[in-house]
Amino acid sequence: MTVLCVRFEPPPMCETLLPQLLGLLGEFTPVVQALPPAGALLAPHDGVRGSGDGVRGSGRGAEELAAAIRARALSRHGVDCAVGIGPGPTLARLALGEAAPGAIRVLPEHPDALAELLASHSVTALPGATDATARVLGRRGLDTLGRIAAAPPSVLCGLLGTETGRDLHDKASGVDRGRVVPNTLPAHRLTAERALSATEYEHTALRSAAEELGARLRALEKTCRTLTLALRYADHPAETRSRTLRESTAHSPALTRAAHGMYEALTPQPARVHGLALHAEELASAELRPRGSGAQYHSNRTPPKVFTDA
Repeated sequence: MTVLCVRFEPPPMCETLLPQLLGLLGEFTPVVQALPPAGALLAPHDGVRGSGDGVRGSGRGAEELAAAIRARALSRHGVDCAVGIGPGPTLARLALGEAAPGAIRVLPEHPDALAELLASHSVTALPGATDATARVLGRRGLDTLGRIAAAPPSVLCGLLGTETGRDLHDKASGVDRGRVVPNTLPAHRLTAERALSATEYEHTALRSAAEELGARLRALEKTCRTLTLALRYADHPAETRSRTLRESTAHSPALTRAAHGMYEALTPQPARVHGLALHAEELASAELRPRGSGAQYHSNRTPPKVFTDA
């Protein structure tokens, strides 16, 4: 199944723009999976069932479709996009990672040709492959996708578990069995943005943005389950990272800790960061209950816990 992965550029820093861009993608195919804050996966109309190549019967190829999306996004919203095209969601995202701004990167469709192209790539080139996975495999000399594809699947399953081992072997061999899952953005989300000058400190801006979100959530009697950080640069595409909290909260210190954790995980060069946006997502109604000297909003009876990556 051919899949396109789109990254809009510059990434929209306002939550009102991405839904419009997703609506534009929906004019080409109903199979659209949002990747907030600035991207999406999309498949041909029949892609979910694994058949057909057209987009609403148009018969256009994936590369032509990508060019049409770029043209329409530019003419309607003044936003360009880069597009990665591959035989499945993960490999389409890998292609996007190799695409220059505003460019279209197409991976071969045939598994053998694709495996040959990927052979020299590191394990972490695959979206979702962690440094910890790379270290486990590296100790066995499996430091490239080519060596992983050549290894017996049983070895990978023994090192990583059956499901992960087989999935990694498939993708290293040019086979991506994933599917695009149509979804929608959360009905509501809140955003706090900060522009940074040369003299401003990123951690101060992060704390300010998190405190703003906490105050707004409490004022609305809402909690959030997911927090997304977007860092804007002047000289290369924005970086984003999301974390799902172990429980929904509107507690500013918990949001601040999550924001700082995401910032450190991105390991940016502070002097190059020109702005940031913090998005509170998956909002839910909260209950108000006394806690200490003030009132705090929580979605259940326990205090916020340690967060984990989404």
